[in-house]
Amino acid sequence: MTTPLSFFVREPDGLSLLSGPPFNGEPAAQIPKIPCVSAVFSSDGTMLAVTSEKGVTIYDTREGSVIQSVNVAGVKAAAFSPKGTFLQTFEPPTQAQKNVTLWNVASGAVVFQQSQKTFSKEVWPIIQFSNDESVACRTVTNEVHFFDPMDFAKGIVERLRLPGVSTARLAASPATHVAAYVPEMKGSPASVKIYERRKMSQGDEVARRSFYKSSSAQLLWNIGSTGLLVLAQSDVDKSNQSYYGEARLHYLRSDGSYEGLVPLSKDGPVHDVQWSPTGREFLAVYGFMPSRATLYDDRCRVIHNFKSGPYNTIRWNPHGRFFCLAGFGTLPGDMAFWDRTDLSCLGSTRAECTVTCEWSSDGRYILAATTAPRLRVDNGIKIFKYNGSLYYEKKYDKLFQAEWRPAAVGFYEDRPASPQVSGEKNKEKGGKTELLTEKSAAAAKTTAYMAPHAKAAAAVRAQLLGEETSSSAVSKSALKNKKRREKQKEKKDAEDATVALTEDISTLGNQMGALSATVDSNTGDETTKRLRALYKKIRQIEEIKQKVSDGDGNYSTNPAQREKLQQESAIREEIRALEAQN
Repeated sequence: MTTPLSFFVREPDGLSLLSGPPFNGEPAAQIPKIPCVSAVFSSDGTMLAVTSEKGVTIYDTREGSVIQSVNVAGVKAAAFSPKGTFLQTFEPPTQAQKNVTLWNVASGAVVFQQSQKTFSKEVWPIIQFSNDESVACRTVTNEVHFFDPMDFAKGIVERLRLPGVSTARLAASPATHVAAYVPEMKGSPASVKIYERRKMSQGDEVARRSFYKSSSAQLLWNIGSTGLLVLAQSDVDKSNQSYYGEARLHYLRSDGSYEGLVPLSKDGPVHDVQWSPTGREFLAVYGFMPSRATLYDDRCRVIHNFKSGPYNTIRWNPHGRFFCLAGFGTLPGDMAFWDRTDLSCLGSTRAECTVTCEWSSDGRYILAATTAPRLRVDNGIKIFKYNGSLYYEKKYDKLFQAEWRPAAVGFYEDRPASPQVSGEKNKEKGGKTELLTEKSAAAAKTTAYMAPHAKAAAAVRAQLLGEETSSSAVSKSALKNKKRREKQKEKKDAEDATVALTEDISTLGNQMGALSATVDSNTGDETTKRLRALYKKIRQIEEIKQKVSDGDGNYSTNPAQREKLQQESAIREEIRALEAQN
């Protein structure tokens, strides 16, 4: 029998491990509430490390029993190795002792220690392991050190000397390669190099890419260790189009067969990029809002371009069958759920103020949480099905953390989307998918029968008394006529607007002609030349307005056009002032 899902929520008074869906009513608590300041699961979900002021306690999530206790105060972060053999902890740095410690979970013994002055979530855990724990590594000044996890007492077993290296990432599955990033220094470009781990001592890289405009980078290996994505970022955007700096996405093959920029079809920042769990393709969300999402294969070739939308987040389910495109942070929280097999949209929803969002280990549910200290109001969790329908929701006065219990790869079966059932349909209108549930269908039920003369009398009464009348109280023919009149009015308004814009452009053209004649007779008149330039700008502005009007909401202006539109009032003021002088 498949082990049921579970997840934990951490409140100010402690952590609760709860049973996951499916459940009736409220989820049941699996272990008593535990006071703590943070918690983390092992990669297979069998262990839970709970950090308190006194130390770290490791629980067996299947039985709720304590496996091991680490009595060290002040732990700020903890992480398991991939197979759960080791627990890595970070404490605030002191001169008296080393603050990064590697513990053996079974015995509780210290197997390795080092000093680390700073802590960053981007480079945690500091000691990296391959998925099979056959090799471990760390990055230090100008070097990458490698260790044998079977015997840390051996010390450093291999070194990769690379002056200026700031980030290194070990290919985890399999651990055949290592990638290293060196930022820009003294006019030299930044670079990413890939080394084959067995031939590192020779110092020859198998792939390399150099580029400018980069002060930091994220290195993302795929499953299979055949491809590396490099999200290079700079703190300053010299084009002044983004407050957050500039980002570029590069791609390298570990066999050296490809290195270059990922082809992006829209200008703007790279919001998110994620490999599929299959390792054969990746998704990128990029561009100024509304952003564009594109699916690529492992040769960096475009598979599919998705419609633009307010998205900045990508979440693949553990099997790579479903994925979610979402917009969190400063965006309103739209979520679109897609089936990778046929690239169909399964449904959409909205989860406002979401801070964290992750799939369950069986790939059928997604948990969206609003947590403190990022947001101190409206804290809570929402669990959605893979098609976007809301399964469960709960509010909390204050919530610090909410996470699914993970599972080992292959533990849950990869199941396709269920056949559509009666009362639940997906239908697309203008590219936006709406999910119709039984609740919405029930709300659309017809009201009690009303005779035609009674409907007419009710409509007249509503008009005389200023009351609102529902569509059910009006005959079908009346509703049809009303809709036809509204469409005719909208069409006439659009035609009037187009005629007005055309007349404005024509008038501007006549004014330009008159000014041209004046300039021809008096080429030295600087005021007239300035007026002609200003009228040209006004004509361009009117043409932009007409394009926006004719586009029916589908035309998107670029930054230069938006700047021109903002300058319209100032240009007209200047025209009036110059005309008054003449």
